Amino acid sequence: MTDPVRIYHNSRCSKSRATLALLEERRIAPEVVNYLENPPSAAELANLLGLLGMTPRQLLRTGEAEYADLGLADPSIDDAAIIAAMAAHPKLIERPIVVANGKAALGRPPEAVLAIL
Repeated sequence: MTDPVRIYHNSRCSKSRATLALLEERRIAPEVVNYLENPPSAAELANLLGLLGMTPRQLLRTGEAEYADLGLADPSIDDAAIIAAMAAHPKLIERPIVVANGKAALGRPPEAVLAIL
């Protein structure tokens, strides 16, 4: 039995909506995680980063107010602190993230997730 496809989704984000629509067009009914209401823990984020092959800084939304408020542009801030900031302030997490078949992909552009399906 394969694990269900999961999407970390923000319905207010056009890329997230487009990625979800792309999955549904392919008759995939993913588990939808509204990560702003149910943010991933620091451990879950670390796991997602490993699946994505990304560093915490690469997954940060630098245009969010929290990025500046928390001083996250400071290069001396370590990965653990960045992950903790994303767990505490989920708006900082780039989206959407799709997990399928033991892999993850960032839906930017939405078609990028097709590689893991």
